[in-house]
Amino acid sequence: MYLVLIAWLYVTVMMAVAEATSAQGTLLGAGITFVLYGLLPIAIVGYILGTPARKRAIRAREQALAASAADPDAGSHAPAGAQDGAVAPVRKEP
Repeated sequence: MYLVLIAWLYVTVMMAVAEATSAQGTLLGAGITFVLYGLLPIAIVGYILGTPARKRAIRAREQALAASAADPDAGSHAPAGAQDGAVAPVRKEP
């Protein structure tokens, strides 16, 4: 995937250089050529081709969250009442 995007970026850079060095070309035209033929299509195609990877990452994050929520004692924090002294101590009656 990245090889095609890099190759297309190279082609558009060469198009922009040809536009800028042409006798009738301008730097503004070269910049517009690079942005409209290069950066914009690469951004769109890269976003579309990256969709499966984003979906896998979201699914993995949700599974990790579900696995950690399944066992409430799996965390390293103390129980809610134990940290502020709200739980009464357990002792024998006199």
